Amino acid sequence: MILRTLIVSLLSIGAVAASTTTSANEPIQPIKAAAPKNIGMVELGKMLFFDPRLSKSGFISCNSCHNLSMGGTDNIKTSIGHKWQQGPINAPTVLNSSMMLAQFWDGRAKDLKEQAGGPIANPGEMAFTHELTVDVLRSMPQYRARFKQVFGSDQVNIGMVTDAIAAFEETLVTPDSRFDKWLKGDKKALNQTELDGYKLFKDNGCTSCHYGTAVGGTSFQKMGVREPYKTSSKEEGRIGVTGKAADRFVFKVPTLRNVELTYPYFHDGAAETLEEAVDVMGRIQLGRDFSKEENAKIVAFLKTLTGKQPDFKLPILPPSTNETPRPKPFG
Repeated sequence: MILRTLIVSLLSIGAVAASTTTSANEPIQPIKAAAPKNIGMVELGKMLFFDPRLSKSGFISCNSCHNLSMGGTDNIKTSIGHKWQQGPINAPTVLNSSMMLAQFWDGRAKDLKEQAGGPIANPGEMAFTHELTVDVLRSMPQYRARFKQVFGSDQVNIGMVTDAIAAFEETLVTPDSRFDKWLKGDKKALNQTELDGYKLFKDNGCTSCHYGTAVGGTSFQKMGVREPYKTSSKEEGRIGVTGKAADRFVFKVPTLRNVELTYPYFHDGAAETLEEAVDVMGRIQLGRDFSKEENAKIVAFLKTLTGKQPDFKLPILPPSTNETPRPKPFG
């Protein structure tokens, strides 16, 4: 009996070791499940993420452009802002965004907290002010009670608001994709076409930019290395942050996690399908014209990166009071 137990233990250790070795030898690493430290703050952040009263119109919330039922984005070329203004750039997914080296395509926000305050006060997005945001939240006793529970004070300020939203967004990770299961040692998780696609992905240099846990998001790269990228978009990337000419058309590399859900693609939303995105990136970044068969294999691999989507009960938001500033959807 003791010998049998020892053998089973050794086999288990061997399986774990083999799984670890497989993962360690690959340029992509599996996603770990979220482990929030402050559940109360996460719940408050969830409420704020879904509350449209943080916008001037009372109609737009964080979830409007980063829809958690649609891969954490809005699946349109560029987002719609206050009074149906057309946004200048494609909305990046909020899923796994905590793994990014910075936020926004140009990296102008260093982290999720800094990013969370941007759209609220952007006249082309939620078109509110931080001061009015605080006034709205302070006007509702249920919100004040939540803030006091989490922060020890009901004197709400914008720093508390962005802290809470960021805490919620940090939980929006997508573990357990089929590719992650393969990385962990389940060799039946991928079929041969998908494995061939992953080999093409690596052999052609895609992993020089799309690597790590998020399969991207950890570097800034020029859009159009081997040939210029033709676009009607006026967005020029990092140059708007650094002022350096060398940063023109340099953008944060997007994550490829859940990429089959986050269409259309690129900062201008110009690629409507994964097949088109793979074709364009092959040409302008790698100098490669993928065959139809090669393209299909790479796309098959990319679809294995879809993980378990956030699944939770929608928050019930506090009712406005007589003192709550009213929305101005047409003003």
